Amino acid sequence: MDKKQRAKMYEKFLLEEGFTPTIDQDGDVIFKAEGRTYAILIDERDDEFFRLVFPNFWPIESNKERVKVEQAALQATAETKVAKIFPVRDNVWASIEMFCSPPEVFKPVFSRCMSALRAAVGSFAEKMAG
Repeated sequence: MDKKQRAKMYEKFLLEEGFTPTIDQDGDVIFKAEGRTYAILIDERDDEFFRLVFPNFWPIESNKERVKVEQAALQATAETKVAKIFPVRDNVWASIEMFCSPPEVFKPVFSRCMSALRAAVGSFAEKMAG
């Protein structure tokens, strides 16, 4: 299954789940849930790699804050199954990354992936506030 076919598969699934996805100029799938923008980033060279991201959800405004971000990200990642929190330049991203063979096996665990992503982001925000 090539990148375009996988994008169409993700788009169709999200439509069936009540989302309004779009495929961007890079061929990735963008959608909103609860007012937040998410993406399924598609790796052209690995059709079994599934990556769901919540990009740019926390701006990093100083070097001092970056240290706190890195500590909170490590803790949130360690506490949450499958989810990763990490800085990308001056923002923080969250992702779910896993291998799905065949690619369609993401479907039965998609809602759990979204829950894990929200849990990791919540954990991160809690640590940043504390």
